[in-house]
Amino acid sequence: MRLLPRLLRKVVRRGRIEVIGPDGSRHVAGQETGMLDGPEVAIRIVDPALDWKIPLDPEMASAEAFMDGTLKLETGNVHDLMTLIFANKRQFDMSAGQIVWNGYARRFRRFMQHNPVARARANARAHYDIGNDLFRLFLDRDLQYSCAYFPNGDETLEEAQTKKKRHIAAKLALRPGQRVLDIGCGWGGLALYLASVADVRVVGVTLSVEQHRVATARATAAGLSDRVEFRLCDYRALDETFDRIVSVGMLEHVGVTHLREYFLRVRDLLGPNGVALIHSISTKAPPGITSSFLRKYIFPGGYAPSLSETFADIERSGLWATDVEIWRVHYARTLEEWRRRFLAARDEGRLPPRYDERFQRMWEFYLSTCECVFDYGSSHVFQIQLARERDGAPLHRDYIGACEREYAAREPAFLEKLWATAETAMAQDVGPAR
Repeated sequence: MRLLPRLLRKVVRRGRIEVIGPDGSRHVAGQETGMLDGPEVAIRIVDPALDWKIPLDPEMASAEAFMDGTLKLETGNVHDLMTLIFANKRQFDMSAGQIVWNGYARRFRRFMQHNPVARARANARAHYDIGNDLFRLFLDRDLQYSCAYFPNGDETLEEAQTKKKRHIAAKLALRPGQRVLDIGCGWGGLALYLASVADVRVVGVTLSVEQHRVATARATAAGLSDRVEFRLCDYRALDETFDRIVSVGMLEHVGVTHLREYFLRVRDLLGPNGVALIHSISTKAPPGITSSFLRKYIFPGGYAPSLSETFADIERSGLWATDVEIWRVHYARTLEEWRRRFLAARDEGRLPPRYDERFQRMWEFYLSTCECVFDYGSSHVFQIQLARERDGAPLHRDYIGACEREYAAREPAFLEKLWATAETAMAQDVGPAR
C-alpha cells in the first residue's frame, strides 16, 4: 500500500492511526504513543483497491468500506475512528480528493437540494419509513427524533426531551383554545404534549406514512383526537391560518432553493398576532454542503442551512425575528445516547433480522459521524421565534421561565399516559411502510 498511508501521514496530526494492509504490511501515521492528544486506532484494509479509492474520495469511500466490511477496526471502535477524523478534519478536507468532491457538491448543491412536493415525499419516506421497530429501539419513550435539551447536563434522555418540549411550548406563548400547526410532526409527541399542557388544538403534518399512522393511533389512545389531528400532507398544501406554528427538525429537509418559499408559507399560514418557533440544525460557518455519505445513505435532499441563509429569507418574508437561541453541544449529548441505545440493541440481538450487518454498520457510522459533527465541528441548533407583528410575541424573555415552571407542574398528570400510547402504537406497528 502506498497512496492511503501517504494521505494519512499528511493529514493525521492529532492522535495516531495504524493501517494494516491486505498483505499484512503495517503503516503508522500521527503522533507517538505517549504524546497523544487524540484517539489511537488501528484499521485493517481487506480490499487492496481501497489504497486508491479512499484517497480519491475519502469521505464516501471510507464510509462504504466500513459498511461493506472491507475496512475493519482492529483497535478502537467506529467512534474512535470518527473522532480521529474530526480531530484532523481540516487537513482531510484539504486533501486533493476531498477538494474535488466538495467542489462538485458545491457546484450542484441547488440541484441536490431541490425538493418539490413529490421529491420531498420520496426523500422523507426513504428515511422515516424504513421501519418504526428500528426507531423505537434508540429514541426516548416519546419518540422525539430531534435535539434534546440538557440545561443541567445530567438529564436522562427522557428528561431532556421533555425539557425540550417544555421550552418550546413556553416560547410559543400559548393560550387555551388556540390553533397550532406542527410542521413535520414526527410520531406526534410534541403535538400531544402541547394539547395536554396548554389546552390548544393542534394540526400536525408529515410526509411519512409510518409516522402518520403511529401519531394518529396515539391521539386516539390518549383521548385527544378531538383536539389533535394528524395529516399525511405537505405543509405547502395547507390553505388555512393558525395562531401558532412550530417546526422542529423539519427545516433541514426544505432545501436551500425552497427556504424563501418555506418562510413565506409560514407567514401566510399565521393569523393576526401569530407566532412561530422554528427549531433546526445549523452551523456557525458560512453556507456549505451536506456530507456525501449522509446525502446518499441517510437524508437524501437534506441540508442544514446556515444562519446567514436562514435570515436572508426570513428578512424577505416580512416576518419579525423576535428571539434567537443557539444550542451548541446539546445535540452531541442526544446523539451519544442514541448511539449507546442503538449499539446496546444490536449487541443484545434486538434489531429485527431485516436490518442486516451492512445496515447496522451504516447506522452506527451515521450516529457516530453526527455526534462528532456537534462535538468537534461547526454545527449547532438554533431556535428562532418569528412573529407577524412587532409586538406579536412578548417583549421580554422572563415569561419563558415562568411558563416552563407552570408546564412542569402539569406534566405528571399526562406524561406517562402519552409515553404509553407511543409504546403501544409502536409495538402494534412494525415493519417498513408498503
